[in-house]
Amino acid sequence: MNSTTGTAKPASGELTALQAALGAEHAAIYGYGVVGGHIRQARRKEAREAYDAHRARRDQLSRAVRDLGGTPDVAAAAYALPFPVPDSAAAVRLAADLEGRVAGVYSDLVRASTGERRRLAAEALREAAVRSARWSGESVAFPGLAERAAATTPTEAAPTASATART
Repeated sequence: MNSTTGTAKPASGELTALQAALGAEHAAIYGYGVVGGHIRQARRKEAREAYDAHRARRDQLSRAVRDLGGTPDVAAAAYALPFPVPDSAAAVRLAADLEGRVAGVYSDLVRASTGERRRLAAEALREAAVRSARWSGESVAFPGLAERAAATTPTEAAPTASATART
């Protein structure tokens, strides 16, 4: 029950997918802080624009979670990165990795949502895929789905965050 309205909270797949996307955005924002600390000047503007885009998506997702009667998950204090980032080349790889993981979570949200929310999720998926391709110099046919290739059914594939929360 929602304590403020007395109504039942939706236990929908859409709310779960929204929370997963929110978690991925929190992790991406953290990751871009690391990227920004190591990236060469020539790509710093690109990193800043991505950081700002993820912050805007985080805020949008927080509102969507509240609209469905949920309480938005908060960011962890820190996240474990997928690999060490000692230099600019590693920072570029991290940025590409962050975007690929965010795209995966948005593919889950596209699948779980309808209407305007689905359109916005597809737009976020597209933006993450484009940023991933720019960072890595490569693209994939179905962005966001590559990490799910090992799963035999879509329901077996768990949402992935951009990094693991460190407590």
